[in-house]
Amino acid sequence: MLSVYVPRGTSLERIPVEPGQSPSPAAVWIDLVSPTLQEDKVVEALLGIAVPTREEMQEIEVSSRLYIENGARYMTATLMCQSDTATPKTTPVTFILSSHRLCTVRYDEPRPFAIVEHKLARACSPKVTGEMVLMDLLDAVIDRAADIQERIGAEVDQVSHSIFEPDDEVAPPSYNDVLKALGRKGDLTSKVRESQVSVGRLLSFLANEAEGMKWAKDARLQLQSMQRDVTSLSDHATYLANKITFL
Repeated sequence: MLSVYVPRGTSLERIPVEPGQSPSPAAVWIDLVSPTLQEDKVVEALLGIAVPTREEMQEIEVSSRLYIENGARYMTATLMCQSDTATPKTTPVTFILSSHRLCTVRYDEPRPFAIVEHKLARACSPKVTGEMVLMDLLDAVIDRAADIQERIGAEVDQVSHSIFEPDDEVAPPSYNDVLKALGRKGDLTSKVRESQVSVGRLLSFLANEAEGMKWAKDARLQLQSMQRDVTSLSDHATYLANKITFL
């Protein structure tokens, strides 16, 4: 599916692009979700860049995930998906910055995308650019990770309480169930931490490129703030993992 986002006054309007149509040249954000080969070619013609395949996005090497090609910055990060379900998973998402436009390529539905879409549909700067949309997306990704870790922490505290301070009026916990619960929390914690490490690398790359792209000082300061947040969240994820191991 191919969608483009075009500024309309003080909001960003989403316009689905049907097969055979050409996307609006005024688009500042182009979102590819499980794209077809034809949709890839349409975006490549509009931006003059190559859209990475799913296999290329899943490359493990850091050098393959963050690079510059034909003046465009390619950044692939691992993001959380389905974290509120019994089967949380991670998915690679590629962000491409080219000529003040942002192109995102993904094969799943990380929640930050819906959050940012709704936010910008309500209000955004009349001079919105792809860089601004990228910053909003990364900010939403970090906030989402913080929410997930807060929930994990609360649930692990409940498990700890049931083990070491059981309620006399309640039947003792089944330790088989306790082990399963801890295993699920440990798996979710490791996935969140994997995502945060990936986002941290992306932010470092972006911070190094910001000066060359002539970003404003406040945007560079925001990047630094995000990097500190990611470091703090990674440390907290390590703490949670240690607590889960102890339990």
